[in-house]
Amino acid sequence: MAEEYQKILFQFFSDVLDEETVETMWAVAIDQEKGLYKLDSIPFYAPNVAADDIIYAELGEDQDRLTYRYTVKASGNSTVQIVIMDSDAVTNEVRMVFDLLGCSSEKYSEGYFVIDVPHALNYAAIQDKLTELKNAGVLDYAESCLSEKHGSE
Repeated sequence: MAEEYQKILFQFFSDVLDEETVETMWAVAIDQEKGLYKLDSIPFYAPNVAADDIIYAELGEDQDRLTYRYTVKASGNSTVQIVIMDSDAVTNEVRMVFDLLGCSSEKYSEGYFVIDVPHALNYAAIQDKLTELKNAGVLDYAESCLSEKHGSE
């Protein structure tokens, strides 16, 4: 049986954008009658959610689409937002550094991307590379969703 994908609307205040905003992400239907979906996107801006989280979504009163309400079960993955600060750095080359460390990523635009840190990965190695590149002036970053496991490493 093929997986059924749905677009889920997230509404939140973005510290990055400093305004109320919305973001849509793909999710796989787990049990539509119960409103359960597994997030299949890396959030660009939405805080406190990560890829593979099990979420509850329902049709919004003001929207005609599924709207995120809360996380049912966290995946243990973490989401890190990365802004390229060095105008000579190429976004895709910096993304490759994290890909080689075991993180997948999604590029929003030249100069901004997000990485998904899988729950099984040791975050200390990722954090060391983030700190190294930040100290070198290549990037700045924010941990928009840091899992309990990664926060304790």
